[in-house]
Amino acid sequence: MPEIKVTPLGAGQDVGRSCILVSIRGKNIMLDCGMHMGFNDDRRFPDFTYITQNGRLTDLLDCVIISHFHLDHCGALPYMSEMVGFDGPIYMTHPTKAICPILLEDYRKITVDKKGETNFFTSQMIKDCMKKVVAVNLHQTVQVDDELEIKAYYAGHVLGAAMFQIKVGSESVVYTGDYNMTPDRHLGAAWIDKCRPDLLISESTYATTIRDSKRCRERDFLKKVHETVEKGGKVLIPVFALGRAQELCILLETFWERMNLKAPIYFSTGLTEKANHYYKLFITWTNQKIRKTFVQRNMFEFKHIKAFDRAFADNPGPMVVFATPGMLHAGQSLQIFRKWAGNEKNMVIMPGYCVQGTVGHKILSGQRKLEMEGRQTLEVKMQVEYMSFSAHADAKGIMQLIRQAEPQNVLLVHGEAKKMEFLKQKIEQEFRITCFMPCNGETSTISTNPNIPVDISLNLLKESAQSFGPDCKKPRLMHGMLIMKDNTLRLVSPEQALKEIGIGEHQLRFTCRLHIQDAHKEPETVSRIYTHLKSVLKDRTVQQLPDGSIMVESILLQVSTHSDDSATKVLLISWTYQDEELGSFLTSLLKKGLPQGTS
Repeated sequence: MPEIKVTPLGAGQDVGRSCILVSIRGKNIMLDCGMHMGFNDDRRFPDFTYITQNGRLTDLLDCVIISHFHLDHCGALPYMSEMVGFDGPIYMTHPTKAICPILLEDYRKITVDKKGETNFFTSQMIKDCMKKVVAVNLHQTVQVDDELEIKAYYAGHVLGAAMFQIKVGSESVVYTGDYNMTPDRHLGAAWIDKCRPDLLISESTYATTIRDSKRCRERDFLKKVHETVEKGGKVLIPVFALGRAQELCILLETFWERMNLKAPIYFSTGLTEKANHYYKLFITWTNQKIRKTFVQRNMFEFKHIKAFDRAFADNPGPMVVFATPGMLHAGQSLQIFRKWAGNEKNMVIMPGYCVQGTVGHKILSGQRKLEMEGRQTLEVKMQVEYMSFSAHADAKGIMQLIRQAEPQNVLLVHGEAKKMEFLKQKIEQEFRITCFMPCNGETSTISTNPNIPVDISLNLLKESAQSFGPDCKKPRLMHGMLIMKDNTLRLVSPEQALKEIGIGEHQLRFTCRLHIQDAHKEPETVSRIYTHLKSVLKDRTVQQLPDGSIMVESILLQVSTHSDDSATKVLLISWTYQDEELGSFLTSLLKKGLPQGTS
């Protein structure tokens, strides 16, 4: 039986370092190639030794697919392609191709230039890696080779994020990457058609969460920011440069305008201008409201939000600062946090998921004394708030996507083991399909039942539909002849098949001989059989013919008297292959004999 094999090299019962290896009909595909933000050594990269102990990956992988530009999905790409070695095609959407190298270079600067780390990719490696990228459009079927094809679907989440369908022959896998089933202020909701894949590989970051209404969260967020600023405190909002940052900027910009507030709002990254440039460039990826408004004004050009200078962090008085990165694991957000953490007037609002090992995860877990670099201890007195503006699907959204795609099996990645286990049981109970959740390095094998596509002739379909009756959703048996020509299969009526092949028709009938005990004369026995069949087969056409035989649909019954015993009658029952079921039923019925009193 054909099978699909899936091995997570990262994001198996874990969030971060997404990298999933899929083998389908002899084709090997790598889905995402991310970096783990919780580690500062070789563990930050996926374990490529699983694929090869030494040597390049080119001969072992048919292609690499990147779902979106977040570093936990694309951060190890230059390392994989240039340092380990891969020369094959790397597929991603146009916005991902544009933004990915900027974020990779930004992270390289923090890691190598500022922290002085080695065993890391160079600027040139990023450029060489991006030369191997093939950009794809949404809903465009891309032929990787003669057998392997891929297709991208809109995933919401961030600008350019896509879910990918991978097909080899009749077998298919859908990989969601990160997705969001709820539209927000700047992006639409994820969408996929009813593609019924053999396997759906879904993220499960919020496997047990069902988020409250977005409006409530936004109101709560604005209230907390407003209260802190009114009391003279500073608010730090760690974000990644693209995605939630734009969402929250639009929210605060509108609120500041409405309330006529004067406290400054800053965005602490040189990426802001570039981010807004890409939102303008790829405006078709945003939601309808922004596309409409864009004609009059650009919603990403803010009146109240200004560029941040490092020196502003020491300014007295209230302010709100959006700083990157989003998990407080490095960069400017961590520097500002260290300066402001000691004052209880201040507040840090974590708007998204934080990976284990990051400062963000530690403070959300309740840690108030942090060991920083150089064995310094930082006491956290500022208020710590978590508000999920994360653009990941919650449990309800994951179930909604499964309902939409109708997969045969589900495999969960990019989540925490306990939460995944809960969701796995829920999926299996509700959809009655198998759900897998392998850990890193563990291979899940999914057996598939390949479907063989067959074209049906319109005439045969019309003929069959007439006999089907009003309940068209009920599965029906269809009779026809299967013609295989030029690697395609067609089901046509026997008449059409004979005409195409150029041969004459022969009718094949099955005949069964039965003996029943009946002392009546032949005509009376025929009459008794006719009456009995009429009473049993009320919804069938039963006729008594002038020559003394009986017809039930196309089935012919003839009665004769046994040559040695006049009380024994011989029944000949003859039917075509189309009426085999009815023929078998009549044979079994008459074998039991005629009921007493039938006249």
